[in-house]
Amino acid sequence: MRALIAPDSFGDTLTAVQAAEAIATGWARARPDDELVCAPLSDGGPGFVDVLATRLGRLITTTVPGPLGDPVDARWLIDDTGDAVTAYIECAQACGLHLVGPRSPRTAFAASTRGVGDLICAAVAAGASRIIVGLGGSASTDGGAGLVDALAGPGVSDPRTAVDRLAGVELVAASDVDNPLLGPAGAAAVFGPQKGADPDMVAVLEDRMTVWNDTLTALAGGDIAGEAGAGAAGGLGAALIALGARRVSGAAVIATAIGLGDLVVHADLLITGEGKFDHQTLQGKVVSAVATAARGDLPTVVFAGQVILTEAELVGAGIAQAHAIVDIADSVAHAMDDAGPLLARLAEQVGLAWKRE
Repeated sequence: MRALIAPDSFGDTLTAVQAAEAIATGWARARPDDELVCAPLSDGGPGFVDVLATRLGRLITTTVPGPLGDPVDARWLIDDTGDAVTAYIECAQACGLHLVGPRSPRTAFAASTRGVGDLICAAVAAGASRIIVGLGGSASTDGGAGLVDALAGPGVSDPRTAVDRLAGVELVAASDVDNPLLGPAGAAAVFGPQKGADPDMVAVLEDRMTVWNDTLTALAGGDIAGEAGAGAAGGLGAALIALGARRVSGAAVIATAIGLGDLVVHADLLITGEGKFDHQTLQGKVVSAVATAARGDLPTVVFAGQVILTEAELVGAGIAQAHAIVDIADSVAHAMDDAGPLLARLAEQVGLAWKRE
């Protein structure tokens, strides 16, 4: 049997690459004669670049300001094998929440996207004519102001200079987040608390982005705050759209790059997973995309840190089985601290049971 192992990252505990390796390790212990094909996935958030690097291009490391200004070594990818020189940038490499440390209202306010702008500048300098920016996992809620400042250049107050910097470059925003920039479903209200903002700071961030939206409106030639995806990565999506980016599905970018469709055609079983398998997953996230790719023709097994769906919901999503790490761990803390070995053990248990089906 050929099993295609295509998980997303497991939150902050395992990258998609690590999760795929753990599942493969456990499954191989149970079923050593199976052919295992690992194809880790991402929706544009953390792991976007590392997942792509398993299949194409070459990695480049550039030192840029992190979300709080400290230098970080950010990886990005350049691929010159197609019809254009394409750079893949992951915003979390430069302004990721994992780079902040303890979260607080102060860090939620201070976190900047300037480093992402510097990565785009590096890609332009390297000759990229297409730049795809994966959005997700950011610590920032600055509406992309830091990015625009970095593109405009030192001491330049006119943000239209940022547009000039990107002349002749196709800009793409890769995200599966549909939130607008402002309002109760916007970047500050929905994602601010995850980044350390208390209710008072959420209001401050909302007010700051409302003012900043006037600049973005001038850049875009119209108000783009309500566009789907404008609120992605703390409003970074809005800045990219204002600079001329078209928005695409991050999961679709990965699926195309790794040839997911061809891999599915030749598989007998699909295995996927993520940190929490819940109702948000069914709204087009990676696991849902994998199940959709199977089109009901192949059994799909999900591994997750936690599974919060009913049996009926699993059936409706085309999932044959779903298994949670917390079910074999001593506690949620244990499940997170020892996620890799536990995931391998869980995969082994499921693989052994699969023999009897």
